[in-house]
Amino acid sequence: MAGKADRLAPYRAKRDAARTREPVPPPGPLPQGRDDTFVIQEHHATALHWDVRLERDGVLVSWAVPKGLPLDPSTNHLAVHTEDHPLEYAAFEGEIPQGEYGGGNVILWDRGTYECEKWTDTEVKVVLHGSRISGRYVLFAAGKRGGRDWMVHRMDPPPDPEWQPLPSLVRPMMAVAGSLPPESEDDRWAYEMKWDGVRTIAYVEGGRIRLLSRNERDVTAAYPELRELGESLGTTQAVLDGEVVALDPQTALPSFERLQQRMHVVRPAQVRRLTRDVPVTFLLFDIVHLDGRALTALPYVDRRSLLESLDLNGAHWQTTPSWTGGGRAVLSASAAQGLEGVVAKRLDSAYFPGRRSDCWVKVKNLRTQEVVIGGWKPGEGRRADTIGSLLLGIPSARGLDFVGHVGTGFSDRALTDLRSMVAPLRSDVSPFVAVPREHARQARWVRPELVGEVAYADWTRNGRLRHPTWRGLRPDKDPAEVVREP
Repeated sequence: MAGKADRLAPYRAKRDAARTREPVPPPGPLPQGRDDTFVIQEHHATALHWDVRLERDGVLVSWAVPKGLPLDPSTNHLAVHTEDHPLEYAAFEGEIPQGEYGGGNVILWDRGTYECEKWTDTEVKVVLHGSRISGRYVLFAAGKRGGRDWMVHRMDPPPDPEWQPLPSLVRPMMAVAGSLPPESEDDRWAYEMKWDGVRTIAYVEGGRIRLLSRNERDVTAAYPELRELGESLGTTQAVLDGEVVALDPQTALPSFERLQQRMHVVRPAQVRRLTRDVPVTFLLFDIVHLDGRALTALPYVDRRSLLESLDLNGAHWQTTPSWTGGGRAVLSASAAQGLEGVVAKRLDSAYFPGRRSDCWVKVKNLRTQEVVIGGWKPGEGRRADTIGSLLLGIPSARGLDFVGHVGTGFSDRALTDLRSMVAPLRSDVSPFVAVPREHARQARWVRPELVGEVAYADWTRNGRLRHPTWRGLRPDKDPAEVVREP
């Protein structure tokens, strides 16, 4: 190991005092402090992390902690041992120029004093006394001796005795279809616009975000522009409920047709291109967990207050408006804007994960229906080698009930995508309970694994969709979840 006067040599070698505002002291004897200062700096560099620094023998011994110090003693966090920093760095915050080592914004997140219980080359045990974080922690080497990979563990119980870890799965609460509440009860309800997108639950911890669709598919990689939402929350833990939409650049309204371009893409190069050409926005309307506290039992009005207090409005995410009372006016405004409708939510309603509850009622301007694809028929003439129409079903106690066919609303791209997706599902038998002879003729059957959505005028007396128009596939939905809308 180098002598004390050389401990900052690696630090100086990585920085040019003419290009960065960081303190870069000249070589020389190190200052002597009391070895009791600690600082935590939130560092928005290439990847968000928190720099934990402990004063020791005239320098700040430093670790980069990607998810911040844990509050749960059952969870350890990675801590990367970095070069020693000068004591002056304990007061530094500001912008490190891009292109320089550690380029990005540095914020003083917490500072205070610490007591040292143990300090060796492979283990550091301390008690922190800060304004935002306090308690006993141990940092310990997790790899080879002298390596950079360490872990940090909280030795004390969580600060809040009722603290709960971030849940790994919260199934979304669902609304029933219906009409507006009676005017006599109007002031007991809140009204939100019904957005034309895909339901998504966001799990945010340590500045990182994980996105799950309604059918529990991890779609984080599909929407990289939402990563900054996690970073904006810093160390805040949260589970957020909302809708991912693609806004029409002309109207600034959600376009389900545009969103279709993002819903099936998994290849990174395509995702990067579409992030630029067809960006998405996450519209947030509920919060079900916040900083160690489950919020599902709270009434809607209290959850909305907590959500709004986070002020989550950024380049690709917004907290949606909510109106108490005035349901008729909100529904009328949604129709005037060409939106799908509204969702009425009881102000005193808890959040029921995974349940469809009449405490939430969706009131539609546009009649839409989720359907299961059970087969297809080829087109005619020059379109004989393409899909002419899809045969549609809805699950019931009997099996898959045939509810009609749809042959309009397809773009050329949609037909190409559909053909590639139904090809592997080919089947020799019909998945329907029964199919009229005129539809069974020339039908190509498929296993009922794909869900789509149609707009329609009405239901016929024999349970068929009247004048359906294709809207798109719904990879966020499972066939078993499809129910007939009234």
